[in-house]
Amino acid sequence: MTAAPTFQDSPDADPNAAALAALLERLGIGAGRITPRPRGFRLSDADRAALESAAAESSAVPLSGAYGNACYALGRYAEAASVFRHLLELAPGDAGLHFNLGLCWLRQREPERAAAEFTEALVREPQMAEAYYQRGNAADDLGEPERALADYARAAELSPDYIQPMYNRGVVLGRLGRHQEAVAQFDKVIARRPDIGNAYLNRGASLDELGLHDEAIVSYTRAAELNPDDPHALFNRARTHYYLGHLRESYEDYSAVLRLDPDDAEAYNNRGLALDALGDYQQALEDYDRALAVRPEFAEAHSNRGAVLEAQAQLDEALAAYRQALQADPGLASAHYNAARVYSQLGAVESCLYHLDRLLELMPELAEDAADDEHLGWALRLRQMRDEAQQNGGRPG
Repeated sequence: MTAAPTFQDSPDADPNAAALAALLERLGIGAGRITPRPRGFRLSDADRAALESAAAESSAVPLSGAYGNACYALGRYAEAASVFRHLLELAPGDAGLHFNLGLCWLRQREPERAAAEFTEALVREPQMAEAYYQRGNAADDLGEPERALADYARAAELSPDYIQPMYNRGVVLGRLGRHQEAVAQFDKVIARRPDIGNAYLNRGASLDELGLHDEAIVSYTRAAELNPDDPHALFNRARTHYYLGHLRESYEDYSAVLRLDPDDAEAYNNRGLALDALGDYQQALEDYDRALAVRPEFAEAHSNRGAVLEAQAQLDEALAAYRQALQADPGLASAHYNAARVYSQLGAVESCLYHLDRLLELMPELAEDAADDEHLGWALRLRQMRDEAQQNGGRPG
């Protein structure tokens, strides 16, 4: 009796399957169990063309797992899934097929189906670290971080030098606010692979959350050295420098971000804040204008622009900017605060009180700041008197 073919067989029915399998191995994709590339990975134009040609030459006999792998590598995930499902009908015990099908479901944003396939793979091959890792990714996509953490930990336990689950575990810990654990996790990643810039970037973000800002700057600096064309580390370092009052350093870092990404509205806005704090109002206004040219409905940039105009006693222009900010985002508390200040200075009591009421609805914790403000303290007292009068049936208290 002839045994049913398995996924690892190379059937003779497709004479081109061997050539396709060899190409998949050369490209690091794998002809059996797929080796998924990192998200965002792209085949070079030449490699993609070669793979498309080899896949087209294959007759795509249902037993050709190599054809399914090629479809996956080319982003044809539904077609790949169809191949793997057919192969599973013939070889239902093949852990590699379940794994590959799970990858297809992940790429098609069906994490629940993906998790089920990875579980089937683990039933048949309990030591498959890659299946634990990918099932962790599915759990993360499903919004189940604790399950993701457990699977990442198991994958790393089975394969101590397996960097991806260690890295993703750090990301999830950071997202959960468990920043000390996240830093420790990224330290483990860096100990094994000191060349991964994003490990330093995420480590820095958790250090910032822990209040360890100087250490965060060191981590961002290393990330920027390793990934000089990626603006994220420079952006984070600029933000931390600003928080620490290192205004010139913050300005320089945002300028470096903008050399890498001239369309980053956040960087223009934040560099404007640094220039404002340095007293360079004209350059700050120019940066806010650049931010708004990129993103016309950027409420914070409108509000920040208004603050500079207000500081220069251009109250009508400032008020127009605050109105634009609130048109873009009616819930922007800072714009309500500043609009109330300007209306106070213009003697428009009702408008001042309107924005003051909106402010305190949004952020009641700012009542003390408003009370101490030279332009809003009297308005708060007036508001209190009116409230007391209403409570007394319209009679003075």
